Amino acid sequence: MMSGTLLVLFLVAVAVDWHWSYPLDVQTNYVGRETCARCHQTELNSWHDSDHDRAMEIASEQSVLADFNDTSFTRLGLTTRFFRRGQQYFVNTEGPDGKQHDYEIKYTFGLRPLQQYMVEFADGRVQVLRVSWDTKKNEWFYVAPPDVRDERLAPDDPLHWTGLGQNWNTMCAECHSTDLQKNFDLASNTYRTTFFEIDVSCEACHGPGSLHVELAESRSLFWDRHHGYGLNALKGGSADHQIESCAPCHSRRSPIHPGHSQGEHFVDAFDPALLSTGLYHADGQILDEVYVYGSFLQSKMYAEGVRCTDCHDPHSLKLKFEGNSLCLQCHQSGKYDSPTHHHHTDVAASQCVSCHMPAKTYMEIDPRRDHSLRVPRPDLTVELGTPNACNHCHTQPEESPGWAAEHVRQWYGDRRADDPHHASTIAAARTGSPQGLTHVSNLLDRKGTSDILRATAVQLLANYGTSKSDRLCRQHFDDTSPLVRTAALRAISEQSLRSSAKEISDCLNDPVRLVRITAARRLVALGPGGVEAEYRDAYDRALREYRLSQTTVLDRASAHLNLAALARMQGDTSAAQNSLENAIRLEPYLSGVRDMLATLLDELGGDSKRIRELREQEVELLRRDLGFVPNRVPTLYRLGMLLYLVDRGDESREAFQQACQLAPESFDSWLALALICEKQHRWHQAAKALQRMQQLRPDDPAISGIAVRIQQARQAEAEKN
Repeated sequence: MMSGTLLVLFLVAVAVDWHWSYPLDVQTNYVGRETCARCHQTELNSWHDSDHDRAMEIASEQSVLADFNDTSFTRLGLTTRFFRRGQQYFVNTEGPDGKQHDYEIKYTFGLRPLQQYMVEFADGRVQVLRVSWDTKKNEWFYVAPPDVRDERLAPDDPLHWTGLGQNWNTMCAECHSTDLQKNFDLASNTYRTTFFEIDVSCEACHGPGSLHVELAESRSLFWDRHHGYGLNALKGGSADHQIESCAPCHSRRSPIHPGHSQGEHFVDAFDPALLSTGLYHADGQILDEVYVYGSFLQSKMYAEGVRCTDCHDPHSLKLKFEGNSLCLQCHQSGKYDSPTHHHHTDVAASQCVSCHMPAKTYMEIDPRRDHSLRVPRPDLTVELGTPNACNHCHTQPEESPGWAAEHVRQWYGDRRADDPHHASTIAAARTGSPQGLTHVSNLLDRKGTSDILRATAVQLLANYGTSKSDRLCRQHFDDTSPLVRTAALRAISEQSLRSSAKEISDCLNDPVRLVRITAARRLVALGPGGVEAEYRDAYDRALREYRLSQTTVLDRASAHLNLAALARMQGDTSAAQNSLENAIRLEPYLSGVRDMLATLLDELGGDSKRIRELREQEVELLRRDLGFVPNRVPTLYRLGMLLYLVDRGDESREAFQQACQLAPESFDSWLALALICEKQHRWHQAAKALQRMQQLRPDDPAISGIAVRIQQARQAEAEKN
């Protein structure tokens, strides 16, 4: 009898033990890797000396790899000298004032294949030197900006090592340290940046460990029924969860919510870049530094549930196997690791990654492999100019892309595994060509297309603004992918906003933050009465989320430009002016902002002298931009408009003439040219512009309006004479 009672009591105790749980909103704290090491020494040993371990360190004998024994590096007439004073490391180089100064090196940054060095300034800014150490060749070299390779940067250039482009606090810090808090103060334009651990430690991936430690040290028989191990669950569950845990630091993205913690849905905290022009080639291959995530989402591996740790050890970060053995975990050796498949005998050329993961070099010496794991398509190189893996190696004059494409056809037949390929669709839609719209529609109907590719195609519908493109956008407001839903909200044209207000308002209650704030941002343009009463609370909440998203980057002009645009649409001109002034104060070299501010002040009846000064300054910035990227039509158009506003008519006309020559299909450029020629009584030139406008848009009322005014002006001249 006693034993039965004890058994019942034991079972009750076990049930109570299992049922008791920490609250769902329990607060967790960081505990540090020393605490983790008490039970996880093996993992810590594996992590030691990894790229995560060495991501950032205090400069010391143990961390500094470069030669600081009074060595110098000279480039384009500028000499940088590295030396020591006792235990401290120093650099003598050009400062923000254009003069040489001695600066103490406070931190090292990275390990393989280069190490960089950082200087802390009195305002809390930490700046990364461009002169860096090649850890393979053991020599100094210069990390040049990709688009300014052969020029010496001016001290006030944002790409100078003391400029925003090399600022650790906003450009690098959150992915090189654990629990990074930027702590930017807008009023003083200073930082008080802190971190819990200097490098990428355990809790950067697993999340704060205090609950896990409490559970592990408790006397309970169970882990928590709500919180599991009390950590971000990286082993079990879907591959998406693990991939999204890596994505914040291995993707090109913008933050949209402060205080992101591991385990949260990626697009609740970040806005990932799509396969956009300048970032990716039309076929989806990497172009700029995009950090793996966007590439991997395109891959068949991702579609089949492959996750990061299937190939990479999560602690040492090393590959789990060397060579083709890594791929042969899943792919049949006899079928794929054979000359009958790869048609090569050279060891390097027969590696799976040589064909399916070609590398592109960044930061001068850092090759990074494309994780979209695609088949080589030299035929697309012939058609569109995209790169291909074959011609990475085959570079002899006779080994053209056409030559490579013919070999691929002979080996594998006329069709490729990824036909019909999306590259021509993306290329056409990027330019807004009429056939691109039809191709996008077909691509969206195609099964098996990755979400990131579908989102890219939908976002490109913004280049059309037609009833058909807007209809396609509306069809994807409720897509299964938040990336696609967001893209559809962004792409629908202004003229369709009011007729689509109900569907857009439905997105205000989307479970994903990125979708909600995008919907709210679009609805603002409809004015105070544009949102029905039943959606008003959701709209207000989403707008608050949108404003909060901008606070994550208040040290960047982009946040203030977004806030200015929002304020203008809401009729708050004072807030808009303040935001524009902040943008200029933070990044005075940006073009476009002064023009926006001048336009606002003009509308408010502001000081005419200040307005003219702003526009004159903007003219010089636009001329600078044309020096960087000559013959860019949008820049020429903006320049022409500004020159007209500051009464420099002949220069304005010349800018519009050049824009028309470079883009003869641009109706707006011809319209501007016609108007200024009308003002200057250049009747013949105005008539030629009107003739071209008639060819482009026969029914546009602006054409007849200008023609009538010119006829009346010429008649008046004749009567006067």
